[in-house]
Amino acid sequence: MDLLTSLFFEYGALALAGVAAGIIAGLLGVGGGIVMVPVMTTIFAASGMDEAVILHVAVATSLAVIVPTGTSSALAHHRKGAVSGELLKLWAPFMVVASFLAGISAGFYSSLVMRLIFGIMAILIAVNSVVPIQKKLMEHLSDSARTHRTSAAIIGYISSLMGIGGGSLSVPTMTALGRTVHQAVGTSSALGVFIAVPGALGFVLSGWGVAGVPDYALGYVYFPAFLALAVGAILFAPVGAAIAHRLSGIWLKRVLTIYLLIVGTRMILKAISG
Repeated sequence: MDLLTSLFFEYGALALAGVAAGIIAGLLGVGGGIVMVPVMTTIFAASGMDEAVILHVAVATSLAVIVPTGTSSALAHHRKGAVSGELLKLWAPFMVVASFLAGISAGFYSSLVMRLIFGIMAILIAVNSVVPIQKKLMEHLSDSARTHRTSAAIIGYISSLMGIGGGSLSVPTMTALGRTVHQAVGTSSALGVFIAVPGALGFVLSGWGVAGVPDYALGYVYFPAFLALAVGAILFAPVGAAIAHRLSGIWLKRVLTIYLLIVGTRMILKAISG
């Protein structure tokens, strides 16, 4: 296979992943990172990228893509009055700091650790969507500023290391603390930007000058992949939202749960097998 053909397949696959991420983001109200990161790791491995940086590059690039897609989603929710200014003030500052620290500290984590974090959290998110473990654990906590700020910091850090917008973690947390689903989803979409911007910046700094990072990357953020993914995600997120109104929410939730279980298991097995 010549270089031109190889590049066509690689970036064509990334563009399709962006389309899938956009549709799923629109369908399920989550960031596309949970789709983009696994797809990128597969494509990067096939292209011969250094295994030691593959997941770091995938996570960082996913966060960069979430900046424009998340901003678009947040503005749409804001226009519908679904973004809570009160929750933003409570959550955003702590998410920003935690997400940036995660991006910086990622440079100290091996590929194995990054895979385990993504895999374990993906499975926990899937299980929590079926069995409301988080709600049971948090229902005794007060709806206090301290509880919200602590939750924001933890979610910001974990989400940044996974390359996701955090909706799959922040929405159930907010609802467990007594907020409505609509308010939680709308506010979470805005908070995804507060995770993605500092998180991507942290990955830029921690990946600066690291051996094995591909050409045309700024730190760990790989711009060719960013462009290929962002175009598809931005264009097709509205398509996913339109489809969502025609499908059963229960079935969509089941599909996401199965997908997360498969992805999480694969990440863990990959980490264990070395």
